[in-house]
Amino acid sequence: MTQPVDVIWWITAVEIPAVASLFWLHWRMRAELLNRTETQRTRHENDVSDLRDGLAAFKLDVARNYVSIPYLKDVEKRLTGHLLRIEAKLDVPVKKELTP
Repeated sequence: MTQPVDVIWWITAVEIPAVASLFWLHWRMRAELLNRTETQRTRHENDVSDLRDGLAAFKLDVARNYVSIPYLKDVEKRLTGHLLRIEAKLDVPVKKELTP
């Protein structure tokens, strides 16, 4: 004949250790996830900083080696001319037509 398992014994012997181990597992996984997230964020920030520095260096290299000074002066003259024409158009007062 089998004896019925006492409920208090079952809770004490099986349920409490099972719940405690699940809680510990959850806590450990959460801590590990937070640690990995922080590591990835730091790595990402470093990578972005390195990419920005590399891009700035590349832009400087292109400006020094591939663009001639006369070409830059020509572009500056054209931009200045366009901006002056736009400014002149904005300075002219607009006549409003009155409609009856």
